[in-house]
This record gives sequence, structure tokens and C-alpha cells, in this order.
Amino acid sequence: MASKKVKPVPEGYHTLTPHIIVKGAAKAIEFYKKAFGAEETLCLKDPNTGSVCHAEVKIGDSYLMMCEENEQWGAKSPVTLGGTASSVHLYVKDVDAVFAKAVKAGGKPEMEPADQFWGDRHGVVVDPFGHRWGLATHIRDLTAEQIEEGAKKWRKEQEACQKKAVAAKK
Repeated sequence: MASKKVKPVPEGYHTLTPHIIVKGAAKAIEFYKKAFGAEETLCLKDPNTGSVCHAEVKIGDSYLMMCEENEQWGAKSPVTLGGTASSVHLYVKDVDAVFAKAVKAGGKPEMEPADQFWGDRHGVVVDPFGHRWGLATHIRDLTAEQIEEGAKKWRKEQEACQKKAVAAKK
């Protein structure tokens, strides 16, 4: 019998898929459903402890993989580490609505959505499990040169704000 050729990237997946470690993975799945409209597609649990060994949710056209924090595997969550060095970036049709929905579901607002120099309306929310989510709606197509000019202007504005803050402390 001839074998069917297997695709190197499974159907429906992209070449890059975030995989996060969560303290409370089962609760995180429920949060992602409420906040981002996630659909649970797979959840493998340890038969002895009931903890999530591996789970996948689909948000929009992309998958997010996750597992429960596990000291034996060296898998530590942002809660245990006291923060995270990464974030998940999610493009949506209406960033303001999704931001509000995520906050209502229990996320902590870190940066309210605002129009940004790179062409997105962008905001940041931290989920109850310590993961940062950059939420965005693309609102303008810009060239690399236009983005660099916007970045220069933004840096100057930031420097001016820092100088004002220092002066106010004196």
C-alpha cells in the first residue's frame, strides 16, 4: 500500500506557533475562550493528576499551544518567574472591543489601545496567568521609511517626557 505524503506543517497551522507555560492551564483555556473567542481543539491531561500536559486553542486562524507549569520538566510560568520576557501579538478586527472584552474577562490593562506610528492601533493586556498580549488592528499601510520617521518622532517625544519628569522631581 502506498503511503500518503505527510505535510511538514500540519493542515491549519502556521510555521510559527506560540507555546506557553501556564500555572492553571485549564483556567487559562477558559479565559482565552471568554477574552479572545478561542476554540479548544485539544487538551491532553495527566491521568494521575488531571493537569494539562498539552493543550491547543485556535484563536482566529492561528493556534496557541500550552502546558501546565511543571517543575520536573523545567517548565515555569510567568507567575513563578515573576514576569515574562515575551508576549503574544494578536491581530483582530476591532482592537478596542477585544481589549475591553479581555479586561472584562479578568485581564489587566497595561496599555490602552492607541494609534501607533507603525500603522496599527495597539494596546496591551496581561492575562491572569502573567502572559502579555499585544492586541492590534492594522489601520494604515506604511513604508519602512515612514515607520522609521514615525519612530524618530516618537523617540523625541519620549525624551521630552523624560526630561519633564526629571525636572518635576527637582
